Amino acid sequence: MTTPQVRLLLCDDHVVVRAGLLALLDSTDDIEVVGEAGTGEEAIALAAKLSPDVVLMDLQLGPGIDGVETTRRLTSGPAPTPHVLVLTTYDTDADITRAIEAGATGYLLKAERPEELFAAIHAAAQGRTALSAPVASRVMANMRKPRPALTDRERDILAQLAHGLGNREIAKALFISEATVKTHLGRIYDKLGVDTRAGAVAVAKEQRLLP
Repeated sequence: MTTPQVRLLLCDDHVVVRAGLLALLDSTDDIEVVGEAGTGEEAIALAAKLSPDVVLMDLQLGPGIDGVETTRRLTSGPAPTPHVLVLTTYDTDADITRAIEAGATGYLLKAERPEELFAAIHAAAQGRTALSAPVASRVMANMRKPRPALTDRERDILAQLAHGLGNREIAKALFISEATVKTHLGRIYDKLGVDTRAGAVAVAKEQRLLP
């Protein structure tokens, strides 16, 4: 049975990387590169015009919106929306979580073999999840990891932190004293294994602890 041809849009801010991917994808008959973009904004515009089946998306795109925000806009636009397959060098828990939450169908590392990339593109075109082995291991490990037991008040304070509020503003919003906010923050930091507000918010997002 003949494999259906996949219409693909490339999005990477490095011209040399795009040229290499174009040459690689040109070696297969069942993937057609219909366009290439160097910015997130350009990818969104081209996707609306060209209606690709899959957008091969880098995460770091230089000036403008990044790959995660581009993914979010592509997958939340008017139907039919393309499937987004992330292709990046970044494999941190935060990057993986943000991309998947934004709507990415798959997450591949640039160290993958060409055959793995081709297979992932076809899987993404069919709406099937495609993950590099190291990424899949991280996802499974995080799913098995017990979540810190936060109190309702600690979750409330985390939510305020995520909105960028300072201690005084949090105290006013929750009708508690600044000293109480500081006490709760200390406990939150201990439970999440962090020592900064930004770190607490990042871990909370990774582990889906925010409302």
